[in-house]
Amino acid sequence: MRGWRDSDLDRLCGPAAATAAFATRPDAILRLFYLETRRREVGPLCAQMARARRPYREVTPDELMRIAGTEHHGGVVAIAVPRTIAELGNGPFPPKLLSAPVLPLLDGIGNPHNLGAIARSAAFFGCTGLLLSNDPRQASLSDAAYRIAEGGLEHLDILRLPNPAVGLRALAPRFTTVAAVAAGGMPPEALPRGKPFLLALGNEEIGLPGLTAAACTHRVTLPGSGRVESLNVSVAAAVLLHAMAG
Repeated sequence: MRGWRDSDLDRLCGPAAATAAFATRPDAILRLFYLETRRREVGPLCAQMARARRPYREVTPDELMRIAGTEHHGGVVAIAVPRTIAELGNGPFPPKLLSAPVLPLLDGIGNPHNLGAIARSAAFFGCTGLLLSNDPRQASLSDAAYRIAEGGLEHLDILRLPNPAVGLRALAPRFTTVAAVAAGGMPPEALPRGKPFLLALGNEEIGLPGLTAAACTHRVTLPGSGRVESLNVSVAAAVLLHAMAG
């Protein structure tokens, strides 16, 4: 296994996650497992594994559940070398990050399901990158995040912004920096256009850290009926990404 411990490896569950990984980082795929019901679907992936002389195997449902570590495996599990998360410095910034209309920053979002759902929406709406803070609560790449992202994480450059309060000011000349807040912000359609947006999203219970919000030049709030206090952060992220990317 070239020095990798089994617990360190990515488990990419579901046809979408596995297929996206084969498309974007095929050399990282070490093993492939699937159920009989997915045989036809994974045929092209098995052919790639055969050409690379790497193992692939049809297994029983019980075996696949043990391999995946979850019953929510979608009938396909690819085992891959884990991705590394590089740190984003103060410039020059990767051109890919500047090419998309919105760059999300997650600061304190601890649920990997929310991370995966935001990544799925980000990829769907044309984002090319995703920033993660060093907040100890912040979820990182994990089996659950990959599963929920349905392949979305494979299409995003994942970078670490260790100190958002400092990093946001460095990014401000190239991005319109926007803090998503539960109340008191402008509606998304009122945000100034002309530069890509950097959208900072925080924990849905307590919001963004104060220093992160203060480092943004604008605040945005989704107007609602008032019948419920707020949206789940991944739902709010999807609505904002759609509004800001348009």
